[in-house]
Amino acid sequence: QVQLVESGGGLVQAGGSLRLSCAASGRTFSTHTMGWFRQVPGKEREFVARITWNSYITTYADSVRGRFTISRDNAKNTVYLQLNSLKPEDTAVYFCAADRAVVPSAWSYWGQGTQVTVSS
Repeated sequence: QVQLVESGGGLVQAGGSLRLSCAASGRTFSTHTMGWFRQVPGKEREFVARITWNSYITTYADSVRGRFTISRDNAKNTVYLQLNSLKPEDTAVYFCAADRAVVPSAWSYWGQGTQVTVSS
């Protein structure tokens, strides 16, 4: 069982930066692929980024590539999402997720989300 708690969201002006954190409980964190998703009210949750257990492979949505960076620290059971050059359209609730699969088709564990609001 993996429990996930996100933090680091907030209000930022366009062009600004934030760093989101997702702290995981459980000894199996280091064996799981970790991901970030986001959701706007009335829309489906969308994929943002994922990172394999050993950090060898990172994958990004086209909309964030070059602006966001996912990373993890297995010693701290934490995954991060650095958000740079933020745009108003990045406003959403951001969720982290975990799964044992290298490329998950359905993620097993989810956090409760953290709100990111980007003002123009």
